[in-house]
Amino acid sequence: MDGRIFGLDLQLGFDVILQAICVLLLFIALSYILFEPVKKILNDRRERIMNEQAAAAADMKEASKLRADYESKLKNINKEADQILADARKKAMKKEEEIVAQAKEEAARIISRANAEVELEKKKVKDEVKTEMIAVATAMAAKIITKSVDAKKQEALIEETLKEMGDQTWLG
Repeated sequence: MDGRIFGLDLQLGFDVILQAICVLLLFIALSYILFEPVKKILNDRRERIMNEQAAAAADMKEASKLRADYESKLKNINKEADQILADARKKAMKKEEEIVAQAKEEAARIISRANAEVELEKKKVKDEVKTEMIAVATAMAAKIITKSVDAKKQEALIEETLKEMGDQTWLG
């Protein structure tokens, strides 16, 4: 030994070259055995993540579309509810108008019936007054006739009195 700490000789050179070749062969062998499957697993994982992201984006788009559809349906439901309420109001107003018209017709019938009854009562009263007047006139004529008039004069007086009272009294 020469006193060198690190001695290079031919054997050491071959050993180093052989070691380098072995490491290189081991690296190549391990890359086919280990690195390729790991690389494939990583690529598969990357692809799966990308597919999941695409699916999530599609789901978000679908959810957004469904939300828009539901909001549109809600607006339509509100419009339908407003339409139903408007129709109900129209029907109620129509019913109210029918009831008012029926009440007016009934009131007109009642008034007409009352007017007819009033006219009938007027006629009865006129007839009663006429009868009373005839009775009074007859009584007066009888008193007058008995005192001074014979039968012909009595009849003429009654006729004259009736003519004087006549139709003017009954019509007024």
